Amino acid sequence: MNIKDLKNLDCDTLLYLARVSEQSERYDEMASYINGFARKTNKELSVEERNILSVAYKNVLGCRRAAWRILCSLENSENSIRSEEQKMLAKAYRLEVENEIEKSCREIIDLLDSKLIISASSSEAQVFYLKLKGDYYRYMCEFLTNEGRNENCIKALNAYQEAENIAINELQGTNPIRLGVSLNFSVFLIEVMKDSDSAKQMSQKAFDEAMTEIDLLGNETFKESTLILQLLRDNLVLWSSS
Repeated sequence: MNIKDLKNLDCDTLLYLARVSEQSERYDEMASYINGFARKTNKELSVEERNILSVAYKNVLGCRRAAWRILCSLENSENSIRSEEQKMLAKAYRLEVENEIEKSCREIIDLLDSKLIISASSSEAQVFYLKLKGDYYRYMCEFLTNEGRNENCIKALNAYQEAENIAINELQGTNPIRLGVSLNFSVFLIEVMKDSDSAKQMSQKAFDEAMTEIDLLGNETFKESTLILQLLRDNLVLWSSS
C-alpha cells in the first residue's frame, strides 16, 4: 500500500494515519491525512476530528511562523549579515518560508469554504470553523503587503465577525469555543488592525460575561475555559501597561 497516494485510502485509514502522525509529531503528514479524511467523509466531523484538524495545521503553521520571525530578525540584523550576497540569501529563504505558510493557509481555507463551514449543522461547529478561517487569513496578513494584505485582512475580519455574532447569540459565555473566538479576534485587532481600544474592549467584555456564568461551567470544559480566561486576562494586563 502506498500511503502517499491519499486517493486510494479509505476514511478509516486516513483518520488512523492522522492520529499516528500526531503521535510521531509528523505534522505535515498529519495535515495531509486529516485534510484528505475531511474531504472524503460523508459525515460531519466529530469534536475529536475537528480537534485533529486544528492541531495538525496549528503545528504546521506554528513551526513556519516561528521560522519566519527568526529569519526576519536575522535579515534586519546588521551583525548577522555582512554582505549583499548574504542579504539576498536571507531574503530568498524568508520568501520560501512565506510561500510555505501561504500554501498551508490556503489549503485549509479551501477545505473550510468548500465543505466544512457549509455542512456544519451546529452553532458550535460553525463558530469553530469560522474562527479557524479568521486565524489562517490572519497568519497571511503577518507577511503579505499592499493589496494582498488588505484583502486578507478584510477576509479575516469578516470571518471573525461572523464567528463572534453566532457565538454571542448561540453559545454560553463560558463556552471555550466562544472564548477562543474573542481571544483570537482581539489579538487580530491589536496586532494586525492596530486597534487597541477595540481589542481591549472585546477581551474585557468576553472575560466579564464569562465570569457571570462561571458557576454554570461544566467539568468537561472547565480546564479549557479557565485557561482561555487566563489568557484573556493576561492580554488585558499586557495591553493596558503598554
